[in-house]
Amino acid sequence: MLISWPILFLIFLAVSLLSSVLLLFSKVSLNYISIHIGVVSLPPIVALLALIFQKNDLIWGPWHFQSLSWLLALFVLTMGLLVQRFCVHFMLGDRSYRKYFTLLTLTTTAGSLAWLSDDLRLLLLCWGTVLLSLTLIIRLKKEWQVAKRAAATMGRLFGVSWLLLLAAILWISQATGHWQLSQILTADGLAELESWERTSINLLLVLSVVMTAGQWPFQGWLLDSAVAPTPISAVMHAGIVNAGGILLTLFAPLFTTGIAQITLLILSGISVLMGAGIMLVHVDYKRQLVGSTIAQMGFMLIQCALGAYIAAIIHAVLHGLFKATLFLQAGSAVHHQHKSKSSASLWGKCSGALIGILAGVGYWSISPEGAYQWISSIIIGWSVGLAWVQLVVTGHGRIGSFAGILLFLAGGWVYFVIHFGFHRLLHETIRTGVEPPLAVSMLFLLLLFLFLAIGLWLARKPSSRGYTFLYLRLVKLGEPKQETVESHPKYLTQYMSQGGKLN
Repeated sequence: MLISWPILFLIFLAVSLLSSVLLLFSKVSLNYISIHIGVVSLPPIVALLALIFQKNDLIWGPWHFQSLSWLLALFVLTMGLLVQRFCVHFMLGDRSYRKYFTLLTLTTTAGSLAWLSDDLRLLLLCWGTVLLSLTLIIRLKKEWQVAKRAAATMGRLFGVSWLLLLAAILWISQATGHWQLSQILTADGLAELESWERTSINLLLVLSVVMTAGQWPFQGWLLDSAVAPTPISAVMHAGIVNAGGILLTLFAPLFTTGIAQITLLILSGISVLMGAGIMLVHVDYKRQLVGSTIAQMGFMLIQCALGAYIAAIIHAVLHGLFKATLFLQAGSAVHHQHKSKSSASLWGKCSGALIGILAGVGYWSISPEGAYQWISSIIIGWSVGLAWVQLVVTGHGRIGSFAGILLFLAGGWVYFVIHFGFHRLLHETIRTGVEPPLAVSMLFLLLLFLFLAIGLWLARKPSSRGYTFLYLRLVKLGEPKQETVESHPKYLTQYMSQGGKLN
């Protein structure tokens, strides 16, 4: 009975991949796409049922079926299904219309198999397929030089990232004598690694992860990728850049050296500040979303560096759902008129601060001890206080405030349901990581808040030289390379003059 879910899942994955290949043949009618959408909906349904009904871990050949792997497969395949459904009308008329569905199916299929892999060789192959497929999707508009250059940049960086992961995996297998991740991460397997070997392997993993996550100083490819069609951006930001935290979670028992954790903390902390700044100073909607992704991925990697892997997985899944929704709604964002809200009174701000402090202290009292406990408490307290001010204090009249209170309470209830639901689902499959020294974590936290305080202080002095310098620097950091920018997509003129047809 246990094997039936894996077999059914793998069969449906193969069928969905075959269905996408059929679309490449011009003799197959475009009406078949609606059937294809139905076919690709089967694997995530099986993954959901397996997540609910399969209670025990199962290692079957090169695969490891457990709660974490089923959840990640469900997440990746659901994102792929939603984006392909969106592409049915959004991409209609594109010269490479059929190829988008084939490559999207290949990307999500390989991504789900990567997180189900127990064999490191299979994981490496599937992850390489994901990176290659994503690069090919960006390159589909090869007649547009901007997209072609952006794809070339992505391909080079993805290639280096994959080679770093290859070096780390070869080192691990050579030192332990195993390719199976479940055997490597046992106490006996980890004992085969010397301290300097573990540090070197972890640094290779960190470099590989920050490249694909668009973290500083490798954020350029993510900014250049804004030329991709909106559905492709949704897949990229919802499922690909999140993979860094997932990879570190899979290698959690191995990722225990202070040097690698400190390196990850530094790079991620810089990325959080830089991404938040880019999001604030740029007016282009997609570039704002890119800045938000850089900051969110930085925070997710901070969670990994502090050993909070369950929180990182929750963050990856929820961020993916949220960011995909924002990208798919990007076309309608220009129609929304932002109305100015009334400013909060002093009493309203004080009440928000008091509620935020109570929420932060309450979360701190029930959380496991450690540096991440402090960070989570501060973030939750700040978020609760801000939500109270925006939803309740600045509400228009009694009805607005009452509606804000209902939304505030509903949001809190949803948070606790999701938070404890994920913890109950994953606490047996994700191993708790080793935190860096408390002094290092607290110093990092203080520096992060110091830079935040400096930014807020400069924001109150918009005419100062420091504000101008910071503003222009963030604008420059958020701009793509000159060769990946075009004032007008000139390839469209050539395309229309040739009377382009759907392939």
